[in-house]
Amino acid sequence: MFLRQLEYLIAVIEEDHFGRAAEKCNVKQPSLSNGIKQLESELGITLFKRGRGQRLYGITEEGKKVSKWARLILANFNAMHDEIGEMKDNLQGRLRIGAMPSMSPVLPIILQRIRAAYPGLSVDVLFVGNEELKVSLDKYALDCAITYDDYEAEMSWCNAQPIFKETWSLLVPDSYEFESMDDISWNEAAKLPFAMLSPSMHERQLADTIFRGLGCEVTPRIESESILHLMFQTQYTELCTIIPTHFTRMPGMLNGTKALLLKEPLVEKGVSLFWVKTDNIMPMPSIAEKIAKSLAETGELQNYLY
Repeated sequence: MFLRQLEYLIAVIEEDHFGRAAEKCNVKQPSLSNGIKQLESELGITLFKRGRGQRLYGITEEGKKVSKWARLILANFNAMHDEIGEMKDNLQGRLRIGAMPSMSPVLPIILQRIRAAYPGLSVDVLFVGNEELKVSLDKYALDCAITYDDYEAEMSWCNAQPIFKETWSLLVPDSYEFESMDDISWNEAAKLPFAMLSPSMHERQLADTIFRGLGCEVTPRIESESILHLMFQTQYTELCTIIPTHFTRMPGMLNGTKALLLKEPLVEKGVSLFWVKTDNIMPMPSIAEKIAKSLAETGELQNYLY
C-alpha cells in the first residue's frame, strides 16, 4: 500500500469521477484506476460501485470505512512532515483555515501574526457555513476553523481556543435623524426599514430570536446571504441592517452610513478557534492555536476591533 493510492481514493470520492480525480492528482486516468485496483486487491474488498464500462456509481460501505482511515493516515503523514520542518526551523506547507463569512474582517489580523511568525507557510482560507466547517474538519480537509462558541457543544470532538467577543451594531444611513445617536435599543431598531440576512444564516437567527423575545416583529424588505451586500443597501438606500460591530473597521465600506451599537440587550458572542482532538499534536493547528491564544490573552484583537 502506498500513500499515493490513498490520495487517489480520496480524490475519486471528492470528485465523484475517475477522470476528474486523475486531473486533480496530475496523473493519467489508467494510472489512477490501476492504483485503486491494486489497493482493492491488497485489502481484498471493493471500494467503489462500478457499472458498465467502469462507470462510477458511488462508494461501497467498505470504501467509506477505508476512506476515513485514509484521511487520518494522510493527515498524520502531513503532520509528521510539518513537524520535521518545524524542528529544522524551516516549517513550510499550507495552513488551511475555515471561517464563517462574518469573520472576513478579523482574519487578516490573525493571518498577519501567523505569517510573521512562520514566513515559510502559505495559508488557504475557506469561507463557508458552520455545517460545512464541521464536515471539512472531520475529513481533515481543514486544519482549523473560526466560528461562534455556540457550536462548541456540537463540536465536542474538537478543541476550542477563545479569541474574542463579538457585539452587534445597526448600520443606518448617515442622516439627520441619527445624527446625535451612538447606540440604539433593539426595540427602537425594530421600527426601522430593514435589509437582513437570509433566515438560514446564524446571525439572522440570532437577530430574530432577540426581536421575538422583545415582542417585536420585523419583516425585511431585502434578504441576502451577503453582509457586504446588505451594507451596500444601507449605503445607497434608506434601509438599515444588522452587522457584527467589527465590520465598522472596513475602510471605504461605510461612506454615507453610521453604525449604532445595539443595546437593551447588549449581545456578546464568543468566537473561538476549533481543531480536531488527536492523540498527537498536529503542527498546523498548533500554530493557529498559539496565535489565537496570544491574541486572546493580550486582548490585542478585541481592542483593535472595538
